[in-house]
Amino acid sequence: MIRRQTIDVGALPDHAFGNRSIMWWATMTIIAIEGTVFAMAIASYFYLQGNEETWPPADTPLPGLMWPTVNVIILLASLFPNHKVKTAAEDMNLGQVRLWSVIADTFAVAFVVVRVFEFRELNVSWDSNAYGSVTWTLLGLHSVHLLTDLIDSVVLTVLMFTRHGDEPRRFVDVSENCFYWNFVVLSWLPIYAVLYWTPRLL
Repeated sequence: MIRRQTIDVGALPDHAFGNRSIMWWATMTIIAIEGTVFAMAIASYFYLQGNEETWPPADTPLPGLMWPTVNVIILLASLFPNHKVKTAAEDMNLGQVRLWSVIADTFAVAFVVVRVFEFRELNVSWDSNAYGSVTWTLLGLHSVHLLTDLIDSVVLTVLMFTRHGDEPRRFVDVSENCFYWNFVVLSWLPIYAVLYWTPRLL
């Protein structure tokens, strides 16, 4: 008769950071999916550009540069408070998580406000031509991507100010949300280059 040994895992922690967490793997999966969508949208942009004699079409002014460039600055600056939130979360420092989460959320809100002005200076409607459609699609995809993370970030910030804030798994949630924010920032840079500099340089 074979004796089976049992292992008591009751003392093991119910949370982990990095790739030992199921949240990390879920975040990586979302990043892979959304990254693929962005890559396909950018490929579509260049495909449509290759089928046109002029890009944008002759009757369509180039989009303004000021607001999207302001947003590049805002997003790059947001990496600092985002890093501070992630570090504080992994140290389980509730006070620092609360402080830096509010600051990081403020940067995200500022980006959304500037994005409204950015849409207004595209100088083309989504249904004007192929250029307008793909430009609005790319900017719209990133905007939805940004808004969903902003909502998630605000919800987590509010939770950190409740009695649930000092639960270890909440710190994991905050850490992974910060990891995802880095993707939000990095995904904007190629989209910014494609939408605002490609038509000027090619």
